[in-house]
Amino acid sequence: MKKTSVMFLAGIITGILISLGLVFLLAPKLMFSVSESKYDFATTKALIEKATPENKWSMPHQYDLQATMKKHGFDVKAVTVYSICKPDIAVKILGADDNRHISAMMPCRIAIYEKADGKTYIARMNAGLLAKLLGNEVNAVMGDAETGSEKILEQVIKK
Repeated sequence: MKKTSVMFLAGIITGILISLGLVFLLAPKLMFSVSESKYDFATTKALIEKATPENKWSMPHQYDLQATMKKHGFDVKAVTVYSICKPDIAVKILGADDNRHISAMMPCRIAIYEKADGKTYIARMNAGLLAKLLGNEVNAVMGDAETGSEKILEQVIKK
C-alpha cells in the first residue's frame, strides 16, 4: 500500500474513533434537560400539579420515589416523578403501526428532586433531540410534546 493510502485510512479510523468517543461522552448529557427550580420542592410540585391540567394535559401517575425507597430501607432525598400525557398528541404515535414502538417512551416524564445543595431541580427527557433521530412524523409529534411539557414547567424553571 502506498503511504498516502495508509495515511488516508489512518485518518478515517482516527475520525471514527474520535466521533464515537464524543458520542459516548456527550450523549448522556444531551439526552436529558435539567433545570434548577425557582422554588423549594413542595412549591415546585404544587405549581407543576396545578399547571398540568391548566395546559390541558393529564397526570395519570405520580411516583414518590423517596417513599418507595424508604419502604425498602433506603434513605434518599425527595424525588417525585410525574407521568404526564396529552391524548391528542399521544394518539398520533399510538394510532400508527409504524410509530407505536415509540410508546416505550410514553407518557412524558418529569422528575423533581432535591440535591445536597438544598436546591430543587426538574429533569426531563430531551424530546426535541430524540425527535430529530426518529423521523419526520415522530419529529413533529415529539416537538409538540416537548413544547407542551415545557409550557407546564416555564413558571418554575429558574432562568
